[in-house]
Amino acid sequence: MGNFITTQCLQPDHGDEKAALDSIYALFGLTRETLRQQGRHCNEFAKIAIVVLNQVVRPFTAKWHKESLAGAFGIPARCQEFRDELSALQQNLRKYTKMLADMADVEDLTGLSPTNL
Repeated sequence: MGNFITTQCLQPDHGDEKAALDSIYALFGLTRETLRQQGRHCNEFAKIAIVVLNQVVRPFTAKWHKESLAGAFGIPARCQEFRDELSALQQNLRKYTKMLADMADVEDLTGLSPTNL
């Protein structure tokens, strides 16, 4: 569950809201592909990932996909609202990346800044 925008801060003067939304949405495809490739070898991952996608990520992507189609990303105040909600989502997702890192017995790198990678 680790594409960059899912857990790393989107700086106020950097990035693009639509690209960030697309990146978050890409988690669904990445997760489906992982589940397809690993099959029953990733049951514990599947339990966590499916809940996270359906209960945490999907409400965000559903709302902002609709807002994006309605032109929200052309309005500075709506862009700020998106970024605020993205920040809250990222904070929530960091809890799950820690859990998944522990499950995989690997280091959780989400706390590192991009300059330290």
